[in-house]
Amino acid sequence: MKKEFKIISELIENNTRVLDVGCGDGILMKYLKDNKNVDTRGLEISKNNVQICISKGLPVIEGNAERDLQQFPNLSFDYVILSQTLQAFYNPEKVIDDLLRVANKAIVTIPNFGYWKVRLHLLLKGTMPVNKHLPNEWYDTPNLHMCTIKDFVNFCKRKNINLFKSLALHEEKVSMINKKNLNLKNFFSELGIFLIEK
Repeated sequence: MKKEFKIISELIENNTRVLDVGCGDGILMKYLKDNKNVDTRGLEISKNNVQICISKGLPVIEGNAERDLQQFPNLSFDYVILSQTLQAFYNPEKVIDDLLRVANKAIVTIPNFGYWKVRLHLLLKGTMPVNKHLPNEWYDTPNLHMCTIKDFVNFCKRKNINLFKSLALHEEKVSMINKKNLNLKNFFSELGIFLIEK
């Protein structure tokens, strides 16, 4: 299992209700169900991934988070997860609002476009980078709103969203993000992992 998913699972308490938005093939959902006694649900846009989840016995709805999060009642979950999907939405602000409406807490992970290798690649090669967190070419990427760890922290401040826990992931190393080290974490981290609440 990916290190990112292990970190997410550590942020979630046992015996809670969790909605995984953009759950993919259900790897994280299955892990939470089997290891944390979590009641999980998934929302996934890909028909193929929905079928994979169903074959694993996971309850998943096919849908687009920008439209279909509205069907969930207020505070119907304890946690909602959005893993490396925020940048693919037309209106990420609305999605964050919906996440914090359907759950007490949201866990959002983002690929960090402020990472030094991304900056260097753009500077030296003049092209959009392709790597493990950004695997697509510019013309077939789902990413519409690229952001950095610093962008996301600033967004939360402007929206009065409480950053309950902010973590940076670089290779397999996890570290805390705070006011003093924000610029460093923005420069040296591949991924930001945030536990947020209204």
